[in-house]
Amino acid sequence: MRPLQAIPPHQSQVCVVVIGYDDAAHVTDAVRSALAQGPAVREVIAVDDCSADGSADLLDRLALDEPRLRVLRRKVNSGGCGSPRNDGIDAATAPYVMFLDSDDVLPPGAVDALLDAAAGRGAEVAAGLCVRRELPSGREVPWQPELYARAALVKHPSRRTHLVHDTLCVNKLYRTDFLREHGIRFPAGRFPYEDFVFTARVLAAGPRIALIPDTVYVWHVRRGAERLSISLDRAGVGNWRSRITAHALSYDILLAAGEKRLARATRARFLDHSLRMYARELDRRGPEYRREWWALTRAYLAMFDAGDLALAPAPGRVVAQVVTASEEPRDLTRVKEVAARPARLRPPYARLADGTPVWSADLTQVTLEHLLFRPVRLLPVAVDAELRPRARATRLRLRLHELYGRMADAAPATVDAEFVNRHDGAVGLTVTAEFLPDDLDPVDVVTGGDGGTDSWTAEASFDLAALGSGTWDLRLRLRFHDGTSRETTAHAVAGPGLLRRSVVRNGRHGLLLVQPYATHAGSLALRLAPGWRGMTTVVGRRMRRLLH
Repeated sequence: MRPLQAIPPHQSQVCVVVIGYDDAAHVTDAVRSALAQGPAVREVIAVDDCSADGSADLLDRLALDEPRLRVLRRKVNSGGCGSPRNDGIDAATAPYVMFLDSDDVLPPGAVDALLDAAAGRGAEVAAGLCVRRELPSGREVPWQPELYARAALVKHPSRRTHLVHDTLCVNKLYRTDFLREHGIRFPAGRFPYEDFVFTARVLAAGPRIALIPDTVYVWHVRRGAERLSISLDRAGVGNWRSRITAHALSYDILLAAGEKRLARATRARFLDHSLRMYARELDRRGPEYRREWWALTRAYLAMFDAGDLALAPAPGRVVAQVVTASEEPRDLTRVKEVAARPARLRPPYARLADGTPVWSADLTQVTLEHLLFRPVRLLPVAVDAELRPRARATRLRLRLHELYGRMADAAPATVDAEFVNRHDGAVGLTVTAEFLPDDLDPVDVVTGGDGGTDSWTAEASFDLAALGSGTWDLRLRLRFHDGTSRETTAHAVAGPGLLRRSVVRNGRHGLLLVQPYATHAGSLALRLAPGWRGMTTVVGRRMRRLLH
């Protein structure tokens, strides 16, 4: 009889639970990425939620050659992600468990990095960085990167309340007995945003959490998919209702556990993330959606107190105050700009008789005193941008608005206008221009005095050919004579000859298709397609979007 061999401490320790429903195109890639993590993975449990597209058969065939893969077939579709994940927790035999969705992947080394952190620090939970990978472009955006800037051990979640902002369950490794001992499970059945509730239950149990800077999860974002993910499918107001429900339950769980600081932090997260994200899209929705969204939001915000509002960054507080102060949807374009990142507060700039800044003359209860004291680098400055494509020199005109005297005090000097590639974040072109006061008194030109202007304008010309093809976002760095600066974006001005597709002659490419446009947040962006081939590609994509 062969003697039993000791298993190395970091081998055969982890169960990866992969859930999927009608995702035959991607589920095997997800499972293979889990198996490829190496000997640390004892088992991969693939839970098929009663698929009708052959997903389970694909998994069964894969399991024939992979003894670490187990396939669980649910007999009835659960309608959500919670029940299949709970099945995986129940079936796991390894000391640690983690979760993977069928349309995502684990990057190489993810399990080892998390396991090293959990075992080495004696933590019940280990968490790492998740990146959102836009497909098909491949552009990656980190999720909550400030949490994972460096390795750390959080001995109790209340010591780092920002943990509530990372509501994902998939970029974390959990001790299996910790989840079972505390009865931590996902909401069963159809319950969108189930990971909000699961995360709240984990934090309420007070685990030691090891944080690592490694990328441990790749979240695939497929905006052109026939069936959008829950986080992308926001066209119906039911999605917002589900999000509020999950937020409210998370708050109740933490409060019931005596974690008041964490509970308040969940409300700050709602204001700064969820409320701002949906508010940016309001002016693109229909009247019925807006009215119902507004009513749902007002009812939920009525449960917040002054302490909840005080913890949130200023833009989310302002949006919440506007919604609370008005029974009907209003000022949607202006609300959208305040909800943008970075925030922009466009005119009018109303005041009370005592000089207190307020949202508007008819919503004076929404006060904006914080604008008088916030550092210039954090102010929601408003810059309008006009882009006029030309064959030789495209003109960019920027207009900076006064903001309760703060701009005049800082004294606008220059602006660096950067065109940043949407795909890889590279700066393709930077132009610098000087701000000059509008309607400047001739005397002030000589004396350098203040003519009481309410805006400043900067203009620059540049060659579009320097950018080449692609989508480009306009980013601004405002510089002031007092030595301060502010990074922001610009509001895309609509008007005659603006924000329309045009073709310009170009010495390098022959022809250049140019499309300035406003993003969901109202910021100016630019699409370029050089040459006849580029134009054909753009037109083809446009037609496919219209047909879809």
